[in-house]
Amino acid sequence: MSSSQRNVDFFLEQIADAGTVSARKMFGEFGFYCDGRLVALLCDDRLFVKPTQAGHDFLGKPELAAPYPQAKPWYLVGEDRWDEREWLARLIRLTAAQLPLPLPKPEKKNAPVRKSARGKPR
Repeated sequence: MSSSQRNVDFFLEQIADAGTVSARKMFGEFGFYCDGRLVALLCDDRLFVKPTQAGHDFLGKPELAAPYPQAKPWYLVGEDRWDEREWLARLIRLTAAQLPLPLPKPEKKNAPVRKSARGKPR
């Protein structure tokens, strides 16, 4: 079951004060980024926040769950907390602050030269 676009839009609105936020489709679900860092997932309309020490301290005793089969556990945020805009934005901001920026993608090498049947470049 895929997450609804309505929930993606709502979540983006709720965390807007955390920094520069965006959502990207990932493996049929959605990943949420804050300041260039992957901080949360929305899978089957359930919100998962990437585990960090600051997030753990902020949440107290977070519920852990795997967002998809064979995934490591992330913090599961119940829908009852989704309406708490300031709380949610703070959790995302704290999480993003503890995550490293992703490594830059390597430059693509030039495509290989295609050769004709005689072995000469086209």
